[in-house]
Amino acid sequence: MTEPLQPLLVIAGPTATGKTAAAIDVAHRLDGELVGADSVQVYRGFDIGSAKPTADELGGLAHHLLDVLDPDQDVDAVAYANLADAAIRDIRDRGRLPIVVGGTGLWIRALVRGLVDVPPVDPGIRARLEKAAAAEGAPALHARLAEVDPISAHAVHPNDSLRIVRALEVHEQTGMPLGILRAEHALGEPRYRAVFVVLDMDREEHGVVIEHRARQMLDSGWIDEVRSLRARWGDDIRPFGSVGYRDVLVHVRDEVPLDETLRRIRKSTRVYARRQRTWFKSEAGVSWWSESAEIRKPTGLDRIAKELRR
Repeated sequence: MTEPLQPLLVIAGPTATGKTAAAIDVAHRLDGELVGADSVQVYRGFDIGSAKPTADELGGLAHHLLDVLDPDQDVDAVAYANLADAAIRDIRDRGRLPIVVGGTGLWIRALVRGLVDVPPVDPGIRARLEKAAAAEGAPALHARLAEVDPISAHAVHPNDSLRIVRALEVHEQTGMPLGILRAEHALGEPRYRAVFVVLDMDREEHGVVIEHRARQMLDSGWIDEVRSLRARWGDDIRPFGSVGYRDVLVHVRDEVPLDETLRRIRKSTRVYARRQRTWFKSEAGVSWWSESAEIRKPTGLDRIAKELRR
């Protein structure tokens, strides 16, 4: 007889919608611990621009999968799911509720539903594609990806050479678009009994929040953080390709004016938020909440607790 799936609370959504603050509050109230699902917060030193929660904000709460990798290390969705599985087991062994929080949709899908098996890295294909990316630029390879795998191209930023190369590599190896493979697998058997909450807010209000948060991050030393990271690790590390960080890196490297940098951060963050919304709308069994405050009210907590007990 198959054992019943263990319950898992997931609090996800577009960037800058209050996920972390809500998850911290819920964890304190429901005797839980957090498991990060953020592809930048996993890296040591990438603190301000990733909105990594501080010790004061956590208030003694355990938050797993923060600061677990150096910036020159790579991690994919499957590796993330393995790390998260271990953290979830540890949390459960202590009788507490695991709460996954973050906005990296592919990672959450890998954890909750698993991902389609894809071939391992082919060093020859990988080296050739990486050489092409260096010579032609990532946007040129992104255009090539759009022709053979429009689903992946839509989900990947034109400057994210790592993911572009991987998608093209899988297409060459299998003759199938990676986006199609993953879409077909989205209806696979679940790995957990997830109560999957997605937080969002009014678009106009969200734009104001994004503007305020970007200014606050810059005022809090984001530029100095990027200078320090660049001095130690160079320009070609994966997290420097993430939203916001790539714009601050260009400001530091190419002396783009600060006003223009802020405009670019706002624009790239809004574009990223749209992509996140599109992603989460494709996920099965998701419950959308219009404001993060709703999840923290007694009615919201009761609703979640009931879903977890089913």
